[in-house]
Amino acid sequence: MKKRVRLWTGLAVAVLAANMAAGCVQLSKGNSSTAPASSHSVSASTAASEAGALLQAGVRQGESHDFVAAARSFRQVLNLDPANKLAWYNLGVIAQGDNRTAEALVAYDNSLKADPNFESALYNKAILLGSTDTEQAITILQHIVGADPKASTAFLHLGQALAQKGRDSEAKDAFGRAVHADPSLQPLVPERFRVAAGAAPTPQPTVPQAGAKR
Repeated sequence: MKKRVRLWTGLAVAVLAANMAAGCVQLSKGNSSTAPASSHSVSASTAASEAGALLQAGVRQGESHDFVAAARSFRQVLNLDPANKLAWYNLGVIAQGDNRTAEALVAYDNSLKADPNFESALYNKAILLGSTDTEQAITILQHIVGADPKASTAFLHLGQALAQKGRDSEAKDAFGRAVHADPSLQPLVPERFRVAAGAAPTPQPTVPQAGAKR
């Protein structure tokens, strides 16, 4: 149950970010107040508002452990917006919590079609693939930590996947970066890597900025 609660906390944050983005869209439309609103823009705005309300309802239902109702709400979002990355992601979370791996992967893939860099969907997909397609999981986790060097849990899972493939030197570095970003993760590092993980990780090479002096 703890795993599911953490996932739903992430959903609440994701929906909040979506609502903020939706607000920006509404504000930009408000700037053209001198022009009459077309029926298309009004209907699109109404659909976006309904989708946002349904996303919030689904999260509340999920937090109350009514996952059947939550899934229904997220599917209603998709009826309004078939490419809604958060609705697909949330359905993936529900399926993952119920160990419906194939269904969860489809949902995450649909979420990633809308946003290939959606970190939450990438992370959950990597976790699902960890035991069946370790190489793909490694590729996904490397993408995540490349974009977010402070993604401590992604580094932790990357280290585990690398160790599973016998790539111990890379695993040691990944574990070190995980602990450096979040020292509380050290007890989760496999014992044979734990001491090394406590040391400072090797700095990543920096890329010269455009216009910087060499």
